[in-house]
Amino acid sequence: MRFLITAGPTREPLDPVRFISNRSTGKMGFALAQAAAEAGHEVVLVAGPVALETPPGVRRVDIETALEMLAAVERELPAAEVYISCAAVADWRPEVCSPTKLKKHEMAGTLRLVRNPDILKTLRPLKGTRTFIGFAAETGEPDAEATRKLREKGLDMIVANDVTAPGAGFAHDTNRVTLLFPDGHREALPLMTKHEVAQRVIACAQTLATQTE
Repeated sequence: MRFLITAGPTREPLDPVRFISNRSTGKMGFALAQAAAEAGHEVVLVAGPVALETPPGVRRVDIETALEMLAAVERELPAAEVYISCAAVADWRPEVCSPTKLKKHEMAGTLRLVRNPDILKTLRPLKGTRTFIGFAAETGEPDAEATRKLREKGLDMIVANDVTAPGAGFAHDTNRVTLLFPDGHREALPLMTKHEVAQRVIACAQTLATQTE
């Protein structure tokens, strides 16, 4: 199968020095790409700015902003059978990006922002028979918000986790997630390495994709 996976954060520049971003390191998305390649699939990895090596056998496309990620995914999606959206895309970007560094005494005390596109919602009309899988990084009890996103974005599965839970979330090599499906089925996984989580997600993706053929 042909997998398209997004990973890492996006950076939304304010000027050549400053940007808006988040805590994502890309470890989960890169683990997914590695697991898919190890399972014999063709993999394209669209990656935000991270300090990680490209997994063997994976074609990597580097981007920086949310708009660049959307454009890259739109280019790559037609050839994909499975799309896994694991990137932590910035919800907002500065309304204006200065071409030169802004001096402190020139900057206003407020920053005007504009909303970035929701990539999964934008691509929903192009889904067709493809398998779409999303991630929901939340705090507290993630299932309710993850279920909302699962339905709103027309996903075949969503992977939910509480980023404040011990050993889970950003920068860790482990994760504790719950897999949620449109029929209401849920599968809570124990604390595992991110590679083990990725192997389970890829196995589910294979099964879901086979069911839609």
